[in-house]
Amino acid sequence: MLAKYKPSKSDKFYAIKLLDKQKIVKLKQIDHTIMEKKILACIQFPFIVRQAFAFKDNSYLYIALEFVSGGEMFTHLRRSGKFGEVRTRFYAAQVLMAFEYLHFMNLIFRDLKPENLLIDHHGYVKVTDFGFCKRISGRTWTLCGTPEYLAPEIILSRGYGVGVDWWSFGVLMYEMAAGKPPFEAPKHIQMYELIVGGKYTFPSGFSADLKDLIRNILQVDVTRRFGVLRNGSLDIKNHRFFNSVDYVAMYQKKLKPPFVPKTKHAGDDSNFAKYDEPPLNVSKQCLFEREFRDF
Repeated sequence: MLAKYKPSKSDKFYAIKLLDKQKIVKLKQIDHTIMEKKILACIQFPFIVRQAFAFKDNSYLYIALEFVSGGEMFTHLRRSGKFGEVRTRFYAAQVLMAFEYLHFMNLIFRDLKPENLLIDHHGYVKVTDFGFCKRISGRTWTLCGTPEYLAPEIILSRGYGVGVDWWSFGVLMYEMAAGKPPFEAPKHIQMYELIVGGKYTFPSGFSADLKDLIRNILQVDVTRRFGVLRNGSLDIKNHRFFNSVDYVAMYQKKLKPPFVPKTKHAGDDSNFAKYDEPPLNVSKQCLFEREFRDF
């Protein structure tokens, strides 16, 4: 929900994520939810949505995030059909740096997709939704993510690490440039077969550099995948496709974005789709304070 901080004299708007305590307990997501809040409280990076504060009452948990008024990348991608390579490169470089930062903190994101990337009012990217983010040391085995973006090792239950983020990064680059993901099928099982087999084709219009980079990232064999080789993310960062990127200027947001969303004021939510939602039931009594003591 979009909210304004009342005591503030300036226009401080926040996107507040509401989590129903009863549902969290019923779905056995207590530890998962508390971990999401703790991760958001600890990370700070220009291309990651910032948590401002969090609180709770008898019924709900509330995570107040900075409001990013430009809307979801998904919306702009569908409106445009596809992004040109200049725009794809601009967004991809920011996601690349965000992943470098998270992986340095031993965090894997596990849910990269256009719906989880916001565009701020200046035209820069913000990674959001850390519900699947996890701190790991070595491997993890949890099955989670979005079907079109799942890495082969997740589907095959082989255990995985940060390589799954780089796989999804390759899928994202393909979708931004083509307007659709590389792996599509009527049923999930058919799509998983394509992913595990690494079977996809490039549409006409992809440059040789973009094709080469995506081929090296969408490697079914993790030991050959860019992002997890000896040079780590530098294999991607220093690839010919990103030759024109000044990463320092990008980090400092000194580059002119290829697209700037239309926003009228700090609390303008016109770039987001509107949904009918049931009213909040703030009167119910939930005695879950012991479970959520760390929130």
